[in-house]
Amino acid sequence: MTWRKFACAEPVGRAMLRVGVRPLPPPIRMRSRLYVAAQFACIAALLLPGGGWPASALALPLVAAGAVVGLWALTANRPGNFNIRPDPKDGGRLICVGPYRHVRHPMYLAVLLFCAGVTVGFADAWRWLAFALLALVLHLKAAFEERALAARFPDYAAYAQRTPALIPWLRWP
Repeated sequence: MTWRKFACAEPVGRAMLRVGVRPLPPPIRMRSRLYVAAQFACIAALLLPGGGWPASALALPLVAAGAVVGLWALTANRPGNFNIRPDPKDGGRLICVGPYRHVRHPMYLAVLLFCAGVTVGFADAWRWLAFALLALVLHLKAAFEERALAARFPDYAAYAQRTPALIPWLRWP
């Protein structure tokens, strides 16, 4: 068993967390992969060419906000610490700084902001349907990930209690 610094800045500070103390339940690999496949299918559908761009002045600011939030999330949670699948990586650390201090799923927020900009930018009815499906998939994927993170990290419940899931000022499960 290894020891790692607990990454949350508050309230536990620099407490040590034993990685692997509470092992994940047997992985449900197919479900995890299906969430990722559905997410990418929705994004691919949204990015199909067509229509006039931009149909709204709101499109580019939303796309830019998504890119900024995504890059900020990657600076706080470096590649190698997370999976694209909603399964915590073995030896991964719980990150609670940067955008993770404000929301538990900033990468999902970035995807939604970016894709909202694309949806508004093209303004096709079928893109709104694809965007709604993407939001549903990310909601289900986040719920799946939440259970895995709670099983892996003993202090995750406290972090989840004080940090909104997706929108900084909106508390919902």
